Order: sequence, then structure tokens, then C-alpha cells
Amino acid sequence: QVQLVESGGGLVQAGGSLRLSCPASGRTFSSYKMGWFRQAPGKEREFVAAIRWSGGPTYYADSVRGRFTISRDNAKNTVYLQMNSLKPEDTAVYYCAASSTAWGRFEPDDYDYWGQGTQVTVSS
Repeated sequence: QVQLVESGGGLVQAGGSLRLSCPASGRTFSSYKMGWFRQAPGKEREFVAAIRWSGGPTYYADSVRGRFTISRDNAKNTVYLQMNSLKPEDTAVYYCAASSTAWGRFEPDDYDYWGQGTQVTVSS
């Protein structure tokens, strides 16, 4: 049974930082790409960042590039999202996801497995 369990969300002031974690279990993810998505109230789920579990490129949404960093720790089977210079518009539920498809597509329906989400709230 595949499990992705996000943690690290919370309430932070604008300009602050948070680090989200997503330990993955239940299968071998070495050929997968891992992604972070977010969904604000009344909005569709949107792509934030992606990384290949085996290493190599990363990819970011324009809205977070330069502020967020996605990384993974193979020994801990965990993916991270370091979020700096947070803005009120970053407020959303953040989801970790895993996809077995090829690098190059970053839509929600491209991902096979999802975590339950963690709330990030940025106050102004």
C-alpha cells in the first residue's frame, strides 16, 4: 500500500519560511517523479514543483521559482519542499504526489498517488 504523508505546514507571517516533508512508502519510487501541488479555497489544484526520484532536473511553477526548493533524501525515502519568502497568496493545502510517467508533464492527472495534504497559511 503506497503512502505519502505530508507534514510541516502551519501558520507563518509573510516573508517567513516553512519546510514540508513527504516520506514515501509502499513501493519502489526510483523511477518515479515526485511533485508538490497546492489548492487554495475555491481554486483548482495547481502544480508547484517536481523532481525525479533518481536525481537530475527539477521544475517549478513560475509563481514559486526562486523562492521554493524541492529536494529528496533517498536514504530517508523523503521528498521536501523548502518554502522561503512566503506570501499570503501561497496560502493553500499542499499535496505531495508520485507519478510513474515520463518527465515533462506536470498536470495533476499525471500523478498516480497522493498524500492527504498539509495546510499552509501565510498572514500579511
